[in-house]
Amino acid sequence: MDKVTFLNPEFFWLFLVLPFAIAWLFFKRKQQSATLKISSVSGFKTSKSTLAKLKPYLNVLRIVALSSLIIALARPRTVDISNQTKTTKGIDIVMAIDLSSSMLAKDLRPNRMEALKEVASNFVDARPNDRIGVVVYAAEAYTKTPVTSDKAIVKEAIRDIKYDNVLQDGTGIGMGLTTAVNRLKDSKAKSKIIILLTDGVNNSGFIEPETASEIAKEYGIKVYTIGIGTNGMAQFPYAYAPNGRDFLYKMMPVEIDEKLMKTIARNTGGKYFRANSNSKLESIYNEINKLETTEIEELKFYDYDEKFRLFVWIAGILLLLEVVLRNTIFRSFI
Repeated sequence: MDKVTFLNPEFFWLFLVLPFAIAWLFFKRKQQSATLKISSVSGFKTSKSTLAKLKPYLNVLRIVALSSLIIALARPRTVDISNQTKTTKGIDIVMAIDLSSSMLAKDLRPNRMEALKEVASNFVDARPNDRIGVVVYAAEAYTKTPVTSDKAIVKEAIRDIKYDNVLQDGTGIGMGLTTAVNRLKDSKAKSKIIILLTDGVNNSGFIEPETASEIAKEYGIKVYTIGIGTNGMAQFPYAYAPNGRDFLYKMMPVEIDEKLMKTIARNTGGKYFRANSNSKLESIYNEINKLETTEIEELKFYDYDEKFRLFVWIAGILLLLEVVLRNTIFRSFI
């Protein structure tokens, strides 16, 4: 009887009648059996009859039966609700992520790259009905994963992002943006979005960022740009440590071409953000998540399981039991 609802709860008002019914049966209890009036019973041998004492309790069966009928009239039932969602306006999103060595700077905790990976994974979780892809770039660019609805693949691709020697070091913003555009240009989605993140100045690649933004505009792709890095100085890696694995760090000025990033966003109808802390980076992705909403049609299916029959059976059995007992064991012969 878990999660029981009642279709006609107004019938519970009938319980207010039960106290009057109980009172009426109590005051009329002596009239329910035949009686014989005599002047004295001193000449009769008396004995205590158990059946005589139990007979008034037949009324309890009647009251419980009436209670069961009231509950049955209220129509108790359980409901199993199943949901089915249908995306009516899907969005295809590509995250273009800067993979240059400067992303190892420690002005965000523990560094820019690890902070971004955590926030980007949360963003993917918040977009269950959209397709998402990942592009990484430094001096060159490549697709980490194409746009897909399999969020496990996307999150695995984000977790695998790390600085290595696969890409030549540098910041080719135009290369990253063009590669992201190439992943979306043939998309049939109603809305196409690129989230372009960088922490530096365009200094590599053979495609100018402005040219890439014009291509994005031609294909109706909106670009949100994010500049990541604190204001002022930060600890940047500048060389490998003697062990050949770790990096040596020193304080260096943070340089982000914010003018370029604003231009790209403005040309494509997007917006520019500056992430100078972990919390600010998280709030930026949350804001983009709110700006780009997906229209979802939700269908609910209700499966009702009626429970009133049980109470009808209880009432019927109790009433039948009362009639049988009153006309057999408790029958008056006077």
